[in-house]
Amino acid sequence: MLTIWRFLDGNRAHEKQSAALLQGLIELLGNGSVQSCDIDCGKSSFWLPGALQRVLDAAGAMDIGSPDFLIGAGHQSHLPMLAARRRFGGRCVVLMKPSLPVSLFDFAVIPEHDRPPPLPNVLTTLGALTGPLPEASVQSNTGLILLGGPSRHFAWDCAALERDIKQLASGSVRWTIADSRRSPASTLLRLAQPGFTVAPWSDCASGWLERQLASVGQVWVTRDSISMVFEALQSRAQVGILDLPSRYRKNKVYSSVQRLVDLGLVTTSLDDAFTTDATGRAPLNQYLQIASALLRRCNLDFSR
Repeated sequence: MLTIWRFLDGNRAHEKQSAALLQGLIELLGNGSVQSCDIDCGKSSFWLPGALQRVLDAAGAMDIGSPDFLIGAGHQSHLPMLAARRRFGGRCVVLMKPSLPVSLFDFAVIPEHDRPPPLPNVLTTLGALTGPLPEASVQSNTGLILLGGPSRHFAWDCAALERDIKQLASGSVRWTIADSRRSPASTLLRLAQPGFTVAPWSDCASGWLERQLASVGQVWVTRDSISMVFEALQSRAQVGILDLPSRYRKNKVYSSVQRLVDLGLVTTSLDDAFTTDATGRAPLNQYLQIASALLRRCNLDFSR
């Protein structure tokens, strides 16, 4: 039985990555071969005496035994993971480039665009880990447009996006357009075209995006939204990029998306929305690849 302690910092994006890795281990080993608990480290003051033990007790960590893996993402998870490993053993797996030295962790899962150091404990990914989508029948004549917003890497060019989205709308695809927390006010109403289904992020229930991605034939994402690009790559849909102007020359997010273009995983050509049916594309499944690599490096048998 593999025992996993998962450290949560309250950041939904971080927690989705650690959940994806946990799911990968479960799929490889079988549901009955993995036990796990979630440890909330986002609000506790771990410098106080006994704080770690109180958090572990609240999570029921001691009820399932000492960990084989301690998994976490985000700065607030780093010290609690290391403190728990020192006391109870196991291997620390940090997701994303940590704020502490990589050498402190047993394994670090770091995207290429963060320029991971060439160390033996580093596992490199194309981008953020995302878990499997729900099972659904793909409707090839449907599409999803996902909008991000201004960021430190990209300026927001609403006029250019409006031009590109109008071109997408000229075809026969039935489109749904959705914004996000970062989208400027009124952006969604300006960019939605006649006949579009409009989905404000504040109106979408939990799991809405995953269900949409599982069923549409194509997904177009604004270039700033690298996390949504990788979520889209977990689908079977064709994935396209809506371009935005870069704020500076050395832009790691731009380079990461360009790497996906070079690998043929995404397209930047709007013409592909009319000529390509890629509904049979295989999901990227990085979560399984990293889970498999961890088990191999630890000499654990993952045959079911």
